[in-house]
Amino acid sequence: MMNSRRISVLVVDDEPRVLRFVRAELESDGYRVLIASNGRQAIELHESERPALVILDLIMPDLDGFEVLRRIRVSARTPVIVLTARASDVDKIRGLDLGADDYLTKPFNPEELAARMRAVLRRTQGLAAVDERQVLTFGDVEVDLERRRVTVAAEEAALSPTEWQLLMNLIQNAGRVILHEDLLGMTWGPEYRNDLQYLRVWVSRLRRKLGESSHHPGLIKTVPGVGYMIREPDRLDGEGETLVEASAEPGTPS
Repeated sequence: MMNSRRISVLVVDDEPRVLRFVRAELESDGYRVLIASNGRQAIELHESERPALVILDLIMPDLDGFEVLRRIRVSARTPVIVLTARASDVDKIRGLDLGADDYLTKPFNPEELAARMRAVLRRTQGLAAVDERQVLTFGDVEVDLERRRVTVAAEEAALSPTEWQLLMNLIQNAGRVILHEDLLGMTWGPEYRNDLQYLRVWVSRLRRKLGESSHHPGLIKTVPGVGYMIREPDRLDGEGETLVEASAEPGTPS
C-alpha cells in the first residue's frame, strides 16, 4: 500500500462541512492537508505549496473549479480529482476534457475517495516503463517515448498522465487484445476492474486525441464484449527492431 505520510493534498470546496469532513478523513490517513474555500485561494496555494494531489469541487461561486483546473494545467501536471454533482455527466466530461485525472460524485464514501487518490498517485508517480529510446509510428500518429510526446499529422496531442498511461498499456501489448478488466487494473488499479463504463469514457477521450472518428477509425480497435487492442506500429526508430514480438493472430490473452 502506498505510504501517505508527508504527501500534501489540496482540497478545494466552498462548503465548510465538506472541507472539515475531507480534512479529518485524510489527516487520519496521514496526509498533509491544505484547504481552500474558493478558486483564487486554491490557485495561490497550488503555486506556493505544490501539492502532490488536488481534490477540486467544480461548482463554486466567483472562480469555479473549471477555471481553477484550466489555470493549473497551464503550468503543472499535478493530479486532480474533481468533485461533481451526482447527475452532472456534462460536468464530468468537461472536467476530464480540461485535464482532470479522475472524478467523484457527491455525496461520496471516504473510503472510495482514499482508494481513488491512491490509484491516481500510483499511475502518475509510476508511469509504465518502456524503452525510452524509441519513436513509434502508427500512420500519421507518432509516439515519442523519450519525450512522452504524441503528434497527430505533425500536430501535438496533449495527453494527460492518465491518457499516457492508458496508451502505454495498449502499446506494450500491441497486436494483442487486452481484456476490459485487465486494462482497468493495469491503468487505474484493482479498485477499477469492474468499471467498464469508466474505461469506455477514457478510451473515447484517447481516441479523440489520436484523431479517431467515425470517418477515420484510427489505431485502437474495440473487440465487443472482450476488450481493446492497438495495432502494431508501422515503424520503430531507435535502438532495436521491434517493440513487441509479432503474433500470428491477435487473440485474448489467457
